[in-house]
Amino acid sequence: MERTHKSSEINEKLIGEKVSLVGWVDTIRVHGNVAFIDLRDRYGKVQAVISKKSSEDFEKVKNLTLESCISIKGTLNARPEGSENEKLTSGKVELKIEELKVYSLADNLPFEVNNEDVGEEIRLKYRYLDIRGEKLKNNLILRHKIINFIRNFLNEKDFLEIQTPILTKSSPEGARDYLVPSRVHQGKFYALPQSPQQYKQLLMVGGIERYFQIAPCFRDEDARADRCPGEFYQLDMEMSFMSQDEILNLTEDLMIKLVKEILPEKHFTKLPFPRITYDEAMEKYGRDNPDIRENKDDPNELGFCWIVDFPLFKEQKEEDFFHGAGERWGPSHHMFTMPKEEDFKYLNVEEAGKAKAYQHDLVLNGYEVGGGSIRIHDPVIQDKIFDLIGFTEVQKKEFDHMLKAFRYGAPPHGGIAPGIDRLIMVLLGEKSIREVIAFPKNRDARDLTMDAPSIVEAGQLKDVHIQLDLPKSKKDVPKE
Repeated sequence: MERTHKSSEINEKLIGEKVSLVGWVDTIRVHGNVAFIDLRDRYGKVQAVISKKSSEDFEKVKNLTLESCISIKGTLNARPEGSENEKLTSGKVELKIEELKVYSLADNLPFEVNNEDVGEEIRLKYRYLDIRGEKLKNNLILRHKIINFIRNFLNEKDFLEIQTPILTKSSPEGARDYLVPSRVHQGKFYALPQSPQQYKQLLMVGGIERYFQIAPCFRDEDARADRCPGEFYQLDMEMSFMSQDEILNLTEDLMIKLVKEILPEKHFTKLPFPRITYDEAMEKYGRDNPDIRENKDDPNELGFCWIVDFPLFKEQKEEDFFHGAGERWGPSHHMFTMPKEEDFKYLNVEEAGKAKAYQHDLVLNGYEVGGGSIRIHDPVIQDKIFDLIGFTEVQKKEFDHMLKAFRYGAPPHGGIAPGIDRLIMVLLGEKSIREVIAFPKNRDARDLTMDAPSIVEAGQLKDVHIQLDLPKSKKDVPKE
């Protein structure tokens, strides 16, 4: 076996033992016939020393470069008095190298690992090097812990984790779809899901009752500091036979326990989370995602709150008509949101702006980190909403599968979908969502590591019956 211990397991209790370590060269210091190497793995660092007198592999050090991948074997000794490093668990010992093996030598680096002054574009291009740095590595470790905690919490609450399709149907839901042409069905397209919204509602009709998924979502949107273009992940939860209050209570319980377990240094502005109506938020804060923190300079203060009682519709100008539907009203959240019972009387063209919805947003430090609602399960109400946003009969048929499902004993249901990436960004106090994603797109929705999107061969386009109609100035053309 190449490794006997991880660096985090190396300490003074192992003095005198033979160990084998693997990792990357963090630093090299050569002093004549003696060289010091700091070896770094995912778990930390260990100082090692090699001398020409005690190892035939000393000559290998001359060719060694920073970030080369190596293994070292030898005996652990106590560090000389006064040279201990209290910041490391291995700081009281050093490995006397008897054997050094080079897995691969690193070329000259485009930037120094752990240098936070490097520009984002070059960090994204060489993301694998950036991940070796402490900050991004630790963010990804915390991301793993948070997702793992969520899974365990929901499993104990009797939720089922179910994967929904990535290739689905294009339907007018809000953002632009990413389209995937079909090779078999000429002239037809799949779409990547903007969210699992319709599938999770169909799961409720299927009797699952409690569903969750760490779901990938795809939307052709512009980038923002708190929004990664192209794709993102959300904690998708859907529940049958639960009131809005019950959904909010469960989600709040998850957030509180998650923070206390994973980020115990953080503290809450107020518990339970305040529940603020949309009208109150707009009147008091002038926005529907208020920052309720008492001390906004405290990086460990978390100001969670709920925003409820949103308008069911928003009034549109003609140029903004929802997906070409010719009416003045568009859905504030999405078209599957249930109106409040007392506002059913407003479901008409003249008064629709008065209707409130069973919609709820989870807000943290001035960011919307989750949104959801009680869903429509009555096909008559759903059809009425389609009419109010101006759907034609052709557009309605795009959702015929939903309306049909609602006619077979659909339960009352609702849910919420906290955004995993944005939630972690705010919890960690990062200024950009890209700091909590392993391989994010840049501001132009490009994957700089893989150089995507890219042109494809002409034959690939022919297979899926696609012809390009590019502007004349466009230089990128399919490869022949």
